[in-house]
Amino acid sequence: MTHQEKEKIEFTVSENEMGSRLDIFLSQKDISVSRSQIKRMINNGNVRVIGLMVKPGYHLKQGDVIVLHKEEPKTYDVTPENIPLNVVYEDKSIIVVDKPSGMVVHPAAGNYNGTLVNALLFHCKDLSGIGGYLRPGIVHRLDKFTSGLIVVAKSDSAHMELAKQFKNHSVKKIYKALVLGNVKEKKGIIELPIGRHPKDRKKMSTKSKRGKISITRWEVIERYDIATLLDIEIETGRTHQIRVHLSTLGHPVVGDAVYGNSKKRVNEMKDDAQRNALKMIKRQALHAAKIGFYHPVDDGYMEFLSPLPEDMISVCEALRECTSVQLEP
Repeated sequence: MTHQEKEKIEFTVSENEMGSRLDIFLSQKDISVSRSQIKRMINNGNVRVIGLMVKPGYHLKQGDVIVLHKEEPKTYDVTPENIPLNVVYEDKSIIVVDKPSGMVVHPAAGNYNGTLVNALLFHCKDLSGIGGYLRPGIVHRLDKFTSGLIVVAKSDSAHMELAKQFKNHSVKKIYKALVLGNVKEKKGIIELPIGRHPKDRKKMSTKSKRGKISITRWEVIERYDIATLLDIEIETGRTHQIRVHLSTLGHPVVGDAVYGNSKKRVNEMKDDAQRNALKMIKRQALHAAKIGFYHPVDDGYMEFLSPLPEDMISVCEALRECTSVQLEP
């Protein structure tokens, strides 16, 4: 892929700005580039301080001249595909989609077609370029087998503003999760750091030495003796946060093949009806049911809801028939 022309941006460090880290200094400037991208640009030599390559943590001195060569977004080489989308809301700045289970959000190794991005490129002609040519407009993500609501930016300014809300934990995110076991308490909070698993780098863990603070609030909706339907609100958005936290709690998400031995525990159940009820769902029983945020341009609060999908409804109905049910008031 050929590089496009680079936009040259220049700053001179004032007395009030001296002492700041280079990456933080640039992230506070109106240049429509995320902090992670800024670090990448610095490491790649696209940012120079008094003509020299420095590290992202370089502490600026008064009078330092910073020159940033900002690449224009690469031309998307991801193929637009005419894949049906359940669009919940759309305007010039954002689009909110109800993603089905089984759809990958953005292209990656092994999944370069059939993703949400492929579908969005066909549906929209004006996605934000900040996410790069593989992740245009993507501000946050859902796991492949998690269904529900996701908001996508259609302009760079909307992308930056939404990213700021996610970073500040001001976006409201409510999930429905069907978990194994009878959760005794009515509600609770899990505050355990999450980072890469110390042995399996494809997994996340609460045992990581470099875990980041992660907060998950949960509340029981309905109990079925062998399983419990929960409302989940996450204040942070770590990778696999809900699945890792609930597994640590001893109540892994039903159908989760990665965390908590969910499938093994189901197979070991002696009651045929209960075991078959839980086996009805062929993916992790996790659904992003509500998202709320401030519009990145108009600044008005917006909230969207997604009903429980049919596969989760069917499992809950089957559980009601073969177990004793307790509804929470």
